[in-house]
Amino acid sequence: MTRDEFNAFCKSLPVTTHVVQWGRADVWKVGDKVFAIGGWTKGNTLGIIFKVSDIAYEVLKEQPGLRPAPYLASRGMKWIQHYDVPGLDDAGLRDHLQASHKIVARGLTKKKQRELGLYQI
Repeated sequence: MTRDEFNAFCKSLPVTTHVVQWGRADVWKVGDKVFAIGGWTKGNTLGIIFKVSDIAYEVLKEQPGLRPAPYLASRGMKWIQHYDVPGLDDAGLRDHLQASHKIVARGLTKKKQRELGLYQI
């Protein structure tokens, strides 16, 4: 997945905002909470960080090209970094980015979800 493809996909998700920060990283948020970060390449591979469920974390953290996200995972948070090949294919990345968006959106207060017009739990 290229940087442009990453940004276009994140932009297509409901009520997202984009900022560039942390060393020119593309940071995507829903309700002012981060759900994905893209930047820092290794060779031709775009580094992408996303939030995952407990089960996905256990499955993904040992796969080649994936690892617990530096800084975030060391603080007990369930975030994975796609940083090298083979990692995930584009369809897998899109699935995990969409799941990350949903996890973060559902973690917002009910009031904030209503204000943003997001689904209700």
